[in-house]
Amino acid sequence: MKKINSRRAFIEKGLKLGLVLPLAGTRLLASNPILNFQKAPKPRPSGKLNILILGGTSFLGPHQIAYALKQGHSVTTFTRGKTKPTIYRDLFEKVTSLTGDRANDLTALENGTWDAVIDNSGHNAEWTKRSAALLKDRAGLYLYTSSTGVYYPYLGKNIKEDAQLLLVEPEGIEDEEMKLEYWYGVMKSNSEIAAGAEFGEDRTIVVRPTYMVGPADKSDRFIHWPVRLAKGGEILVPGKKNDPVQYIDVRDVAEWMIRLIEERKTGTFNAVGPKRSQNMYSFVKEAGKAFDVNSSLIYVDDYKFLKEQHINNLIPWIMPEGNNTGSARVNNKKGIKAGLSFRNLQDTIKDTYDWWYSDALTDERRDKFEQNPEAVLLREKAVLGAWKRYEKN
Repeated sequence: MKKINSRRAFIEKGLKLGLVLPLAGTRLLASNPILNFQKAPKPRPSGKLNILILGGTSFLGPHQIAYALKQGHSVTTFTRGKTKPTIYRDLFEKVTSLTGDRANDLTALENGTWDAVIDNSGHNAEWTKRSAALLKDRAGLYLYTSSTGVYYPYLGKNIKEDAQLLLVEPEGIEDEEMKLEYWYGVMKSNSEIAAGAEFGEDRTIVVRPTYMVGPADKSDRFIHWPVRLAKGGEILVPGKKNDPVQYIDVRDVAEWMIRLIEERKTGTFNAVGPKRSQNMYSFVKEAGKAFDVNSSLIYVDDYKFLKEQHINNLIPWIMPEGNNTGSARVNNKKGIKAGLSFRNLQDTIKDTYDWWYSDALTDERRDKFEQNPEAVLLREKAVLGAWKRYEKN
């Protein structure tokens, strides 16, 4: 059986989409989503900023735009003009939109000046190099949106920003999923270097998010939890009690990026939550408080059984074995010191749930996930039945 919600599927889907992460509250309208901003300092007295976002219409970008406009900045986006946002649609009327292609058409970027560039769509080191070279004399800062994937394979227990980066794909890797993991890490690492080479250390910001979750996530890697926890009943929780998990609300990343630009805090930062270490069991317990339903958590802690059931991950849980041993052990202290803050997990769960069931998405889009016979959501009862029989033997 095909692996469900695999990291490989997320990466492949994310690249195609331009990405590369309850019954409470009112349901969101596509044009009026929750503007649930964290408290933050006002922009620098020197004035409002003119920000260029390469990308901007998919997952992270709309949240950056919403917060930047709230702070009084002006925003320009550069996209292929193909992806339509599922949130903040009305705000895009206030954005200057440039159309082109990172691969072969940067014409629209040949004129204009900006205080900062945010590169969300740098999915090729050569793309990053070309755009940074083109903009370095007409932009003040360059913020590259990277990933903790630069640390793959995750073999450490306290992975900091100065850890060795993955720069070359090893030879002889036959596993296709592992090949993609190595490729992604190498691509992100070399893109970081390309941005820094053009803008210099004093004008470059690199942000490395872990799995981003929240409203507008098109990867479907996290939506299982808001949907499932809202239903109550017997809920399958995979993993051992002390399996660590890491994730971060996309809005926390987006708003922090704008603040880094406002405060000209250059450097490299991990964007990883929660603030303090958390295991899978405590994650589900805390997330479940978002809904007033009766639930019974069934802990399935046998890796062998989970593998047989094709459940190797259910984001934010990833089976911490082999190359993924330290995937949820990335250090976030430097980011926190630089102003990274975190929403309440229950707010993330509720807001994501409300977005999922709003008119931002079609029933067909929701059914594609909720009615997928291979997804854990539909297989859960059968898996739990097999688990109860397995425990007796």
